[in-house]
Amino acid sequence: MKRPALLAAGCISLALGILGIALPLLPTTPFVLLAAACFAHANPAWEQRLLEHPRFGPSIRAWRERGAIPPAAKRVAVAMLVLSAVGGWFTLPGAWRFVPGAVAIIVGSWILTRPGQ
Repeated sequence: MKRPALLAAGCISLALGILGIALPLLPTTPFVLLAAACFAHANPAWEQRLLEHPRFGPSIRAWRERGAIPPAAKRVAVAMLVLSAVGGWFTLPGAWRFVPGAVAIIVGSWILTRPGQ
């Protein structure tokens, strides 16, 4: 029962990660990392394919080895957080307009404190 659930979670995470390439508010890297973790327990061959993938593999290995986020990924992530915060400021009502900015500050600070590759 555990293996099929992890396999399904890995597939869903990978699909969301791939969608995140085209959708600016959907993060790619966290979903791909989650997919790799799920596949490590459910289907090591699929995990290996992700590790060998030219686009996703280096980020997964850097995260696993050093908790590192590539500098280019940091820039894009922080830019998207700022864009989301600004969009929330102009579109959300009342006190809700502060929520995206607060999340951007918290998440952006965490991202910027991770080591680079």
